[in-house]
Amino acid sequence: MSYAHRLVGKRRIKLKDFDAGEDAGLKRAEAEEQTARLIEELVELQELLYAVQTESVLVILQGRDTSGKDGTIRHVAGPLNSQSCSVASFKVPTEEELAHDFLWRAHARTPPTGDIKIFNRSHYEDVLVARVHELAPKQVWRERYEHINAFERLLADSSTIILKFYLHISKDEQKKRLLKRETDPVKSWKLSVGDWEERERWDDYTKAYEDAINRCSTKHAPWYIVPADKKWFRNLAVAEALRDALMPFREKWLARLEEVGRERKKAIEEYRLSRNLSG
Repeated sequence: MSYAHRLVGKRRIKLKDFDAGEDAGLKRAEAEEQTARLIEELVELQELLYAVQTESVLVILQGRDTSGKDGTIRHVAGPLNSQSCSVASFKVPTEEELAHDFLWRAHARTPPTGDIKIFNRSHYEDVLVARVHELAPKQVWRERYEHINAFERLLADSSTIILKFYLHISKDEQKKRLLKRETDPVKSWKLSVGDWEERERWDDYTKAYEDAINRCSTKHAPWYIVPADKKWFRNLAVAEALRDALMPFREKWLARLEEVGRERKKAIEEYRLSRNLSG
């Protein structure tokens, strides 16, 4: 079974229909063991991706405050080779970014072939925060869904494998995590009154996320809803979805590397013959 809920086609969803506390009946130790095995596979797949240089991977992480975007990056992407896996964080736009179209800053950070790029928040902020806080008028942000779909289609047509994860946390679990931050000196730097203010807009964000997912989940750029109340299950679900998305390319990548190896061996043999060198 798939632990993350992959959404494509015309199915319209409501977030209330998904259990944020879902764990598929697994125990934590069992889930962490599975996650470790999946990450071993991801390490190999990343190496092939980097060696072949024919595709790139874009992972988009979205979710409410405390849903675990940083934790997902640390536990799932942390073991990957940082030479070809990096993170782009999208905070409040700079003056330069505001002087361009809303997709400009996202497009500039998309991955080159051979690389994995993780977006910690993304261009979807422009139909989430911009909508909820009325930073853009309705006639502006409602047109952005179409622009986003066209942008992601362009990336997919340029051999980018796109996975978009909504980390689904419950309101009760979010409250627990916010309160825990206040007693944890290591995480106190994350404290912000804004986190509590955003909770007052919970329903508004729910509607904004539902519209973003329903309008922008496509075959080439699917959304995944990830139950995120249990961090260890969240990590498992994301790791599995990423592995499953890359695994179909494995045989093609291996075949290409074998072909490259033969070509280079032939070139070396021809060079040796031309120089009368022994093997």
